[in-house]
Amino acid sequence: MAFINKKDVASILEEIGILLELKGENPFKTRAYFNAARTISGLTTDLKELVESGEIGKIKGIGKALAEKITTLVTTGKLKYYDDLKAEFPPTIFELMNIPGLGPKKIKKLYDTLGISSLVELEYACIENRLVDLEGFGAKTQENILKGIDTRKKFSEKFHYPVAEHAAGVVLNHIRKVKGIKRSEIAGSLRRKKEIIGDIDILVSAAKKDVPEIMKRFVSAPDVEQVVAEGKTKSSVLLKTGINADIRVVADKEFPFALHYFTGSKEHNVQMRRIAREHKLKLNEYGLFQESNDTLVPCKEEKDIFEKLGLIYIPPELREDTGEIDAAAKEKLPKLIEVKDIRGAFHCHTIYSDGANSLAEMAEAARNRKWEYLGIADHSQSAQYARGLSNADIKKQRKEIDSLNEKFNSFRLFHGIESDILADGSLDYDDRTLGEFDYVVASVHSRFKMSEADMTKRVIRAIQNRHTTILGHPTGRLLLSRDGYQIDLVQVIDAASDYGKAIEINAHPYRLDLDWRMVKYAKEKGVKIFINPDAHNTDGLDDVRYGVGIARKGWLEAGDVVNAMTLGEVLKFLALE
Repeated sequence: MAFINKKDVASILEEIGILLELKGENPFKTRAYFNAARTISGLTTDLKELVESGEIGKIKGIGKALAEKITTLVTTGKLKYYDDLKAEFPPTIFELMNIPGLGPKKIKKLYDTLGISSLVELEYACIENRLVDLEGFGAKTQENILKGIDTRKKFSEKFHYPVAEHAAGVVLNHIRKVKGIKRSEIAGSLRRKKEIIGDIDILVSAAKKDVPEIMKRFVSAPDVEQVVAEGKTKSSVLLKTGINADIRVVADKEFPFALHYFTGSKEHNVQMRRIAREHKLKLNEYGLFQESNDTLVPCKEEKDIFEKLGLIYIPPELREDTGEIDAAAKEKLPKLIEVKDIRGAFHCHTIYSDGANSLAEMAEAARNRKWEYLGIADHSQSAQYARGLSNADIKKQRKEIDSLNEKFNSFRLFHGIESDILADGSLDYDDRTLGEFDYVVASVHSRFKMSEADMTKRVIRAIQNRHTTILGHPTGRLLLSRDGYQIDLVQVIDAASDYGKAIEINAHPYRLDLDWRMVKYAKEKGVKIFINPDAHNTDGLDDVRYGVGIARKGWLEAGDVVNAMTLGEVLKFLALE
């Protein structure tokens, strides 16, 4: 039986909803698929068990027809209804969904009226001014679409970290089955935990006789779309995700040097070679050598290279030439935060706004992760698109949180809010309402096109508000899709320092905002950081690990991060006891 997971099922249901919208089907029918996708995403019970027991049809919002389709998907991995729908449209039409401002209704208009079904056709139509007089569009919309296409082009060969991480893991696990492999690691920007990834670098050590088998297994990995090159020490493939992956095989004695070199960054490597020259040594991907006679200086592990150069070990995340080498020489590198240090999170959504799970389900998921606490920060009233909370909703939610907390031992749910920062810098709700929350995450969700001066002033005013606890996703960026709004982060961080406010690293892999380059500055200014997943379902809680990667790149230690504190320490930080 071919089983696909709930994320795959939810994605297919959402695509069906989009395709039905493109066909102009009854909106109630299309909405049913979108709602079902949301429901499946938020399941805490194993989907396979629900299908096998027949309980899938008893879930609210999933009728008989949908239950049958989900069962077919789960048990066979295919759905004829979905395949037939896709066949009615060119496969490139989904490219248009990646352009901001283009939803199914507008795409249907473009397709029906102008026959546009790909980004290339859309760009050409914009250049020809064909959207200016099209009903529902106009000159401004056309301009924004062109900007969206330009952004898409700029990031066309980049990938979100989880996509590349998963793809690399699949390939690495596949080749590790070759018995002759001695050591194997992922290198490059993935190892440094960069926020977006260009390609995948895999490094392997083995004897020469085992190299052909390693290469053969690499190019035949199940995710390989095309073999670009196959050689004696290096091979390259294009994966089905569109990511290029390279493998290099070296002798085991060369492995530490190659791992360091191919991990990078280039700037870090330049500085390391400079340090080597100061020690009368030469460092490259093949080894560390005496400058006078090219004698190899043996190093069994990567850390030995640093030791030979008078440095303590520099973790991969820090290798960006931002002062790590000087700090390593003075033995002043931070003890970086780890995922195991995280004890909870404070930016999470539930079914009260646009989340997929209930308070109880989110709390249980946090407890299953051995967390000590979880903060719920649903959207505020101005965020009508996300079902922002009315005053009545707030009271109802608080009552439910209090009821749940009475049942918990050694765990606490905190009642927060993600309050919109309004255009003038004020927060959603009046002072009395804001004062009743345990904490407030203040975030910009509208009016992104303000000038840098006005946006900076707006956000600083929100920071100055006595009710603000945390500044949420400080630039509003969506990686590979939308640049952040114009804002002077130095001024913002300075204000957070002056007023004793915290800033979040939004750990959602599409955001990873605050940028790691500014995280280091925030640390220098003494600003406390929250690593928040912005979770909209229970699985989303795991996104904190991506935020930890960014925190590490920003030199953060556990003591810099509020949600690495114990429950007692958090209560004091929030002035709740």
